[in-house]
Amino acid sequence: MSRHNRGILLITLSTVAFSSAGFFTRLIDLDVWTMLFWRGLFAGLMILCVILVQERRNAWRVIRAIGGAGLAAAICSTAATILYINAFRHTSVADVAVIFAALPFVTAALGWLFLGLKEAWTTLAASLIALLGVGVMVGGAVGDGRLLGDVLAFGMTVCAAIMMLIIRRHHETPMLPAACLSALLCPLLVWPFATPLGIAIGDVVNLFLFGTTQFGLGLVLLTVGGQMVAATENALINTLEAPLAIAWVWLTFGEAPSATSLCGGIVVMTAVAVHVWHGSRLRLRPAVTYTSG
Repeated sequence: MSRHNRGILLITLSTVAFSSAGFFTRLIDLDVWTMLFWRGLFAGLMILCVILVQERRNAWRVIRAIGGAGLAAAICSTAATILYINAFRHTSVADVAVIFAALPFVTAALGWLFLGLKEAWTTLAASLIALLGVGVMVGGAVGDGRLLGDVLAFGMTVCAAIMMLIIRRHHETPMLPAACLSALLCPLLVWPFATPLGIAIGDVVNLFLFGTTQFGLGLVLLTVGGQMVAATENALINTLEAPLAIAWVWLTFGEAPSATSLCGGIVVMTAVAVHVWHGSRLRLRPAVTYTSG
């Protein structure tokens, strides 16, 4: 498997992990700040363990090597996390999904404006189709959102786009320590608003799974895979999160999706699958050589 295909696989798996956020949010009945505190703490400790096992004696050197780029990525990731969870409290899930589906376009625009990056027309076309698919999913629910929540969701999308551009631009920088820092910054920032000690044992178990499997594992896979593919392509694959989130709720809570949700989800997943397949064909196509005579 090529480096690029490994990156696509890792980012797809990270999207599967991130898409379970709605499941855990439904499962855990706590205020948003306490949830963010424990989710970030468990995720940060999990990623730290991965770094210590992977780097052993070089762990501290690798942590120090993140530099300004790693710090910037960590700050953007932390901001996106806080904005993301709070957006759901102030607007509809539909609005958040539609705004987040604009991530490939926001990433491409920022990359073009500040880094001079150009994207293939196939990536932009697939991004547009994915955006239309999410629009079909949410139907007329878009107009039901509130302004504050929409602004928070758009801020989250911008932060995520900047983070992806930084990860791709500085692919030589060890970003796992940055992901760890991002997770640990979250509980540090929300501590004044949270009540971390007033939770039941059952909630601790669910929060541990929320932090390690959804947030921690998702961050690890996204951070490693994001250094292997273009930032806009990374963002495109992340649009899979919307239909996958519906599937989680459908399978676990028995909430069958509507016909528009099913149709839109199929459009999104097809757009991503066709783009990945087309890109793989181009990379595997043998070069044409010409000989005289």
